[in-house]
This record gives sequence, C-alpha cells and structure tokens, in this order.
Amino acid sequence: MTTHQANRFSSLIGEIYDAAVDPALRSRALEQVSHFVGGCAAMIVSRDSARLSIEIHQHFGTDARFRQLYRDRYVELDPLLDRHLALGSEQAIGVTDIMPHAEFRETSFYREWVEPQGAIDLATVELEKTVARTTILQVLRHRSRGTVDDAMRDRMRLLAPHIQRSQTMGRQIRARSHTVDDLADVLDGLNIAICLLDADGRVVHANAACRQLFVDANLLALVGDRIVARNTQTDKIFRGLCEIDSGVHPAAPRQIELATSADGQHYLLHAFPLKRERNLPRDIAATMLFVQRASMLPLLAADAIAAAFRLTPSELRVLMAIIEIGGVPDIAAKLGVAETTVKTHLGRLFEKTGAGRQADLVKIAAGFAVPFARRASGDDKAT
Repeated sequence: MTTHQANRFSSLIGEIYDAAVDPALRSRALEQVSHFVGGCAAMIVSRDSARLSIEIHQHFGTDARFRQLYRDRYVELDPLLDRHLALGSEQAIGVTDIMPHAEFRETSFYREWVEPQGAIDLATVELEKTVARTTILQVLRHRSRGTVDDAMRDRMRLLAPHIQRSQTMGRQIRARSHTVDDLADVLDGLNIAICLLDADGRVVHANAACRQLFVDANLLALVGDRIVARNTQTDKIFRGLCEIDSGVHPAAPRQIELATSADGQHYLLHAFPLKRERNLPRDIAATMLFVQRASMLPLLAADAIAAAFRLTPSELRVLMAIIEIGGVPDIAAKLGVAETTVKTHLGRLFEKTGAGRQADLVKIAAGFAVPFARRASGDDKAT
C-alpha cells in the first residue's frame, strides 16, 4: 500500500469499530469498505448450515428489490456462498477462482441479478463460521472496474477480521445494553426506593420510587449527583451506612436503620456493598441503598388472597378494610353498610381463613404483600 492507502486503511478500521458502538454508523462503514476494496455494492450475509434460511445483516448499494430477489431465488444460484463451507477462515475468493468468467456470464445469476445492478463480478470473504451458520461479506464489482483482482482479494482479507470483531463487539454491547435496560425496568416496577452509589457516594442509578423520594425531599434530596439528608438524624444514619459499606468499618454489624422524615413518616434504610474488582474505576456502582416507608398498609395481592381462601368480593373488601381501618364501626362507615353486615362478613372470614382474631387476619394478609409499585383498585362498597 502507498502511504495514502495505508492512512485510508487505518481510518477505515476506526470506522468499522466505531460502528460496533453506534449502529447508526454501520451503513457508512460498509459503504467505505466497499469503496476501499474496489466494489460498488456490498452485503453481509449469513446462511444456516442446513441451507434453510438466509439473512442479510447489512447492505450498501443494493436496493430492496434485488435483496429480496437474492433471498427468494438467487441465493441458491450464488456460486460463491456455499464455497466457504470448505474454505479456510478469512479466505477471499472471486468467481474466477472457481469457474471461467465467460462461463459465469452465461449463468442466470449473472444475467438476472449481477448485471442488472451494473456489476460484472463479485467477491466474498468469510467473516464467521460456526456449527449453525456461515457469515460472509459479499462485494459486487462495477463493470467499469473489470473483474475481481488480487488487490481486491487482499484488501477484503485484511478487513475481514476487523469486521468480524466489530460484529462480535456490537452483539456484546447490545446484549449488555438490553440487560441494563431490562434491569432498570424491573427496578422501576418495585415500590421500594433503590439507589446505586459509586465508591465516592455519587448516585449512579435511582429507580422510579427513589426518584420520587428525591422529588418529595422530605427524607432525602438529590443535589447534583449526591444525596443530601433533610435532617441531622437521617444524615448521620446515611453516612454511617455508607461508611460501613465502603469498608471504613468492615466489622460493623449489618443493620436496618430507622429514620424520620420532615413530615413525620418513618423509613427503613439499609445498604450493602456490591461485588467489584479492586482495579475497577471508582465511578461504577459500589453500594446499593434501600429505603422503604414503614407502613401498616403494604401492597397486597388481593386477587391472590381471594383465590387462596375463596373469598367473595364483599368479603375481600371487608378484609382489606380491616387492614386499613380496623374496627367494625369504622369499617361500616367507610364501606357505607350496616355493622351487622360487616360482622357477618367477618364471621365468614374467620371461618374461611381459620383465623380467630382480626389481628390474625392482618398477619395472614401480610403474607400476600408484593413489592410492586402498582396497586389494583376496586369498588369500596360491601353488600
């Protein structure tokens, strides 16, 4: 290569790896690959070992009609695709490696698929071969450039390992990204506030419940990327938890702390360290903080309670009212029914659940508490 060609090659390698990080750059990178090797169009194609399916992962210069024709018919007539099953890794081949070009020009593959695209020849190079699939880079050669030559084969062979690694990196990055997004969705679905802190106490991630806690700012607030307690007691508790989990007091017993917010609500705070290697940067998650409001009104799986004890809708409403309110007169007033009606339902609840006291009903219901953020709404009137 000349100095100019070497610089162009180096720049192209950078574009190929940039495309692994940003999928929006893939088409541009493939276009540059095609031009660099002397082509006018290119596709990255994979075929399963049973020859039942074909997938075009990326393309440049080949319009949708020809891509569909290739999938539907001409893949079976492609003289190069299946040759890679018997060839060594990253070996680039052209049509003249397997048949005279004059003979190739008589094939329907050439006359009906290659030539109508303004091409005269094509070359392929294997990118990846597994037990299940073979993936290749296919490049068409424009008629103005003549047939595939050794320079084109060499350049495709040089680029192949970089394209393959870029594809592998892209898959890994996308898989990790999907995992992170899925985990964030799961955390947002919980009613407990969860916050990830780095080694310096900065917030790395907060779920929806925690973000709302910061917005309310009665217990904890977020200033920049750091948590600020709203009172001295909470500040002392928060700092103590972070010190234990940063290794300042490694022998300290693991505990759940009780803090009180500015509006008088009680919260349970707990933190524990995440496993991390010593050589990792300090700005990744190191500690997980949990904050939960102390409440006698947990989110309950009402439908599950009803199914477990075969409760009628009215009996279930009375049970939920017992948990939220307590006494029969107050329940009757809340539900808009007579006290005798409440007592009747209460007797049936004792019979169906085996409970002997209202406190026992509360304990039974507590076993059906769920950590989810949403709570099903229902009609408040018993009959």
